[in-house]
Amino acid sequence: MIKRLWSVLIVLALLLSAAALGEDAAPKEGRWYEIFVYSFSDSNGDGIGDLNGVRNKLDYLEYLGIDGIWLMPVNPSPSYHKYDVTDYKDIDPQYGTLDDMRALVSECHEKGIRVITDLVLNHTSTKHRWFTMACGALRMSNPANKYVSYYNFYEAAGPNRVNLFGTNWYYEEQFSGGSMPDLNLMNPQVRQEIRSIMEFWLSDIGVDGFRLDAVTSYGKDILENIEILKWVNDTAKEIKPSCYIVGEAWTSLDQIARYYESGIDSFFLFPASQAEGYIASALYAMKPARTYMKNLLLSESKIDGILAPFLGNHDTARILGILNASSNPALLKFAHGIINMYPGSVFTYYGDEIGMSGSGNDPNKRIAMNWSEEERTSDPPGVTRARYSYPGVYQQMEDADSPLNFYKQINAIKAAYPVIMTGRSSEKYLADKCCVIERSDGTGKVYIAINFDADKSAQITLEGAYTLAAELLANGGEVTLEGDNALTLPPYGIALLLEK
Repeated sequence: MIKRLWSVLIVLALLLSAAALGEDAAPKEGRWYEIFVYSFSDSNGDGIGDLNGVRNKLDYLEYLGIDGIWLMPVNPSPSYHKYDVTDYKDIDPQYGTLDDMRALVSECHEKGIRVITDLVLNHTSTKHRWFTMACGALRMSNPANKYVSYYNFYEAAGPNRVNLFGTNWYYEEQFSGGSMPDLNLMNPQVRQEIRSIMEFWLSDIGVDGFRLDAVTSYGKDILENIEILKWVNDTAKEIKPSCYIVGEAWTSLDQIARYYESGIDSFFLFPASQAEGYIASALYAMKPARTYMKNLLLSESKIDGILAPFLGNHDTARILGILNASSNPALLKFAHGIINMYPGSVFTYYGDEIGMSGSGNDPNKRIAMNWSEEERTSDPPGVTRARYSYPGVYQQMEDADSPLNFYKQINAIKAAYPVIMTGRSSEKYLADKCCVIERSDGTGKVYIAINFDADKSAQITLEGAYTLAAELLANGGEVTLEGDNALTLPPYGIALLLEK
């Protein structure tokens, strides 16, 4: 009966979210999915993923219950990762064309899926026209050329400075290698270029926002970074008020909280990810529920904006290896469950929903999406190990107990009860290995009960009267609610309760 009830609610929620897509009043919190286009799906047989490959998999994203995708850089670039952009208003030929991008955005919108793209503002490629013009001017002893001031050039060596071959000039580069010179984001002419770029993507292509790369490197200090971000945010919202912007500030919670002063909607919650992060720490703590609750409430108390938690991304080791869960699907599923009980916009890295692995160098973290043994792209250059611990997508779709279908169930519950994403948390019940979180947004309220014990059921008696709305059982078992308030949660069990 419970499952039938929330199935109806899920359908209604999905219809409402699709109908509201693009409206300024639509919530920005959502269920987001990060895609590395190169490794996702190949439509033309050249072994490299492309935009039409993503289009071909939109039914899969619908199946998952995703309502937003983040595309890693799609601009022309000499690298496989494409974070060194040569043209901000075009598509890399490996990925397709601008018309392919427009078609992808249009079809996503038809399905109620938002699209944000990586906007790499900290640096360009050395092959970008702006940089080649600047270098040409300096070699002709013309430092007054406007493109020279697009970058940070110096006449002396120093930290993070690269010599411009054949001259006594040096350019700033925060990311070593010599091929990604930093832009001077304080230059009004550069900002005018950026405004034009954002207008192109938001208005012409129709994307719904941006992921901002490396925001902690924008300026000379955090104050300058915040000022630049405020300008980016204000400009983007002037062009498209409904756009959603999430920034990469790979730093501490206190520093991330300061970055929200810019007005940017979200910054990735890096303290929740990786081996030392909130989720892994809670799973291996002596008192896991207390650890989880403390960090959840701390994050919400510090952050004035939309949280953006995640388990891993293209720069971090995948969660499967961090948890040592290659033969422990219950642990993998439970990790997805508890990160998704955070409010805000939870981001899932492609393949994590099926238990893909990857660690070490960056290409190892970006291997081919495992649709099946017969359907994979080529791995990006530099991969030294590509191992798949769990079956591919198609096989997992047929298994009701697979990590994939558990993840699908998570998203369905969040669609039915959006207060999970939009609400604020408070402590309802807390013990060493189980907790109950009250989540309210002023218009709705749910109670999220979690048992962190891998082996034993938890018995929780609450004040008041409740009904059982939904359940997530990473390790099987059964949730029971007796007498309106006596809850039994099986190991690694999550339950949603509503007040009677």
